[in-house]
Amino acid sequence: MDIKIKAPLDKETVRGLHAGDFVRITGTIYTARDAAHKRMAEAIARGQELPFALKGNIIYYLGPTPAREGRVIGSAGPTTATRMDKYTPDLLDRGLAGMIGKGMRSEEVREAIVRNGAVYFAAIGGAGALLSRCIKSQEIIAYADLGTEAVRRLQVENFPAIVVIDAEGNNLYETAVSQYREI
Repeated sequence: MDIKIKAPLDKETVRGLHAGDFVRITGTIYTARDAAHKRMAEAIARGQELPFALKGNIIYYLGPTPAREGRVIGSAGPTTATRMDKYTPDLLDRGLAGMIGKGMRSEEVREAIVRNGAVYFAAIGGAGALLSRCIKSQEIIAYADLGTEAVRRLQVENFPAIVVIDAEGNNLYETAVSQYREI
């Protein structure tokens, strides 16, 4: 059964999610990849404001392809999350509530997720064309010179994801392997 959640996220919603849950996200999420994360870290170091408020928000690790005629956005598949790991604990400590990507996260990120009561979701890699259908609008809000890696505000409807690391630190990638071995 899918759990429908609204973004931005509140703490109660995040606490109610468990590793392995299938969710459908509706609302506003933001995109940022490697270069945008680096710029945000530099802005923080200089005491500058970020392109969007982190509190309660979700960052989708996405660099979309150009939109085809009649479409809002091109292929919108997730980027490997580990490339953002060096920036993520600081963003979580500043209020980021969730991330969407693919792949494992470092122990430092897992600890920051637990410390801040946040969540890490996975989207299905290779399904970018299908995922793009859940994106109803997109707007570049920062770092336009980065092209596909610019920060975008997305309005999503029923965006499918899986809870990989929940606010308690349960990690689906670890528990699923353990369960598989028992079989």
